[in-house]
Amino acid sequence: MAATPQKPAAATPRRKVSRHRGEGQWAAGHFTPLNGNEQFKKDDDGLNVRTRIETIYSKRGFDSIDPNDLRGRMRWWGLYTQRKPGIDGGKTAILEPEELDDSYFMLRVRIDGGRLTTQQLRVIGEISQEFARGTADITDRQNVQYHWIRIEDVPEIWNRLEAVGLSTTEACGDTPRVVIGSPVAGIAADEIIDGSPAIDEIQRRIIGNKAFSNLPRKFKSAISGSPLLDVAHEINDVAFVGVNHPEHGPGFDLWVGGGLSTNPKIGVRLGTWVPLDEVPDVYEGVISIFRDYGYRRLRTRARLKFLVADWGAEKFRQVLEDEYLKRKLVDGPAPAQPVERWRDHVGVHRQKDGRFYVGFAPRVGRVDGATLTKIAELAEAHGSGRVRTTVEQKMIILDVEEAQVESLAEALEALDLTTKPSPFRRGTMACTGIEYCKLAIVETKARGSQLIDELERRIPDFDEPITININGCPNACARIQVADIGLKGQLVLNDQGEQVEGFQVHLGGALGLEAGFGRKVRGLKVTSEELPDYVERVLKRFQDEREDGERFATWAARASEEALS
Repeated sequence: MAATPQKPAAATPRRKVSRHRGEGQWAAGHFTPLNGNEQFKKDDDGLNVRTRIETIYSKRGFDSIDPNDLRGRMRWWGLYTQRKPGIDGGKTAILEPEELDDSYFMLRVRIDGGRLTTQQLRVIGEISQEFARGTADITDRQNVQYHWIRIEDVPEIWNRLEAVGLSTTEACGDTPRVVIGSPVAGIAADEIIDGSPAIDEIQRRIIGNKAFSNLPRKFKSAISGSPLLDVAHEINDVAFVGVNHPEHGPGFDLWVGGGLSTNPKIGVRLGTWVPLDEVPDVYEGVISIFRDYGYRRLRTRARLKFLVADWGAEKFRQVLEDEYLKRKLVDGPAPAQPVERWRDHVGVHRQKDGRFYVGFAPRVGRVDGATLTKIAELAEAHGSGRVRTTVEQKMIILDVEEAQVESLAEALEALDLTTKPSPFRRGTMACTGIEYCKLAIVETKARGSQLIDELERRIPDFDEPITININGCPNACARIQVADIGLKGQLVLNDQGEQVEGFQVHLGGALGLEAGFGRKVRGLKVTSEELPDYVERVLKRFQDEREDGERFATWAARASEEALS
C-alpha cells in the first residue's frame, strides 16, 4: 500500500540579512573606504602630495592639479582653494566645488603654541607682501592665514618658512592640527606649569608622521598651564590643563571630545593627572584611539567627540590605559575657576623675571604683511626677540623692560594696535567669511570691524567683558556657540521681504568651568544692516536689568525672550 503523501511543513519566513558595515572603525576590521574622502586617503597619503606640488603643479600651473589633490590632499600642506570673487552667499550650497574654486589658495602657517621669534614674524610679513597681496589674518587657533597664493609660488614660500623653522605641514586636512598653547607659557608669573616642552615633543614625534596622517577627521589639541584657562580647552579633541595635584605637584588635567561645528559638544574630563614628561605619550595614546576607533563611515560623525559621547569618559580612559599606555593613570583634581574674565592677555603684565609682556588687539584678527613686519621691528627696537599669537586673534610682545613699555604701547597705538581696547574691540572675533571662504554665506571681517566702531560710538560707557563672535556659516570656526553674543551667518528676509545677508543669534554661551552653549530665541534673526541696532539694544537691556556682578551669559539665560529680541 502506497504511503500517504505528507503535507509539507509551512516554510519559516526568511529574514533579509544585510551586511553590517559598522562605523568604518579600523579597530573593528572595517578598512574598506566608505566615502570619497576615505578612498582618496587610502589611494595615497596626503603628505605625498608635496612632491607633486614641487615637481609638477608649481611648474605646470593650476589647471594641471588632480582634483583629489586639489580639494583633498593639498590640505595636508595647509592649502585650500579660496572662493571665486563675486559669488553671493545664496549660491554657496548650490554650486559645484569647481564652480566655487578660484585659481588661488589660502595657505595656513601653523604656529604651535603661538610662539614666534621676531625673525619668523618678519619672514611671515615679507611673504605676505610678496606673494599674498598683503593678506595675513591671525586665526583663533594661533595660526596665520594667507590668501591669493599662486601654486607656482608655493615651493618658494615653503623654502622661506622652513629656513626660519616654520611650516605648513598638516595645518589642514584629516591630521593632527596645530597644538595651541598658552601664549605666555614659561614667562607668566602665575603659571602653574609650562607645557612648551610637551608641545615640542609632540611636534617632533607626531607632526608629519605617516602613522598619524590619516585620521577620520581633523584633530585639535591644546596644552596650557595657565590658571586663566587660556586655550579654549573645552572645545578641543584633546586638551591638557594645568593643575596642582595635592600629592604629586604641578601637572595636567586631561580632557577629550570637545568640538563645535553643527553638533557642538563640551569636552569631558577623564579625571587623570598627567605629569609634563608623560603628556606626549598620553597625547599619542588619545590620537591613536581616534585613528583606530574613530568613525569613518559618515564625515558628519567622524570627529572624536562622537566616539567620546558614545563611549563615555570611563570607557575611554580604560581603553587608553589598557590598550595604548599599558598602565594606569593617576587620578587627579579639576582645574580651579579662573579669577579673571578676560583670557586673552591683552594689556601690560609683569613676567616672572621682572620684565613685561605687552598684549594688543588687532581688529577681528585682520592684519597685513606690512603691519606684521612693523610689529617685528618694534619688538626688536624695544629689546624683544619674541612674540606670541593667542586663541582670541590677539598678539603679545614678550620680554620688554619696564622703561620701554610706555614707548612700545604708544608705537603700537600708532599702528591701530591698542593695548587698552574697548570691550568691543577686545571681545569681537570673526572668521574669514565670504570674502575668501567657499563655505561662507555672509561677510564677517568688515562687518565685525564696523560693529566695533558703532558700539564704541553708541555705548562708550560699557565696561563689562563681552564676547561677540561672528561666523560666516554654520561651521562655527569663530566659536559662535560659546560667545556671549554668537552670530551665525545665513540669508534672512528684510522688512521688504528681500533675501539679504544676516545672522541667527546665539546668546549667553561661555567657556571656563561654567562652559555652555548659547541660547537661541525662537525666530530671532537680524540682517547685517540691523546688527549694530540689535546689539546696542540687547546690551543696554543687560545694563538695565543685570544684578550686581552678573555676567552677560547669566543674565541671558534668565532674561525674557522679549528682552533678548
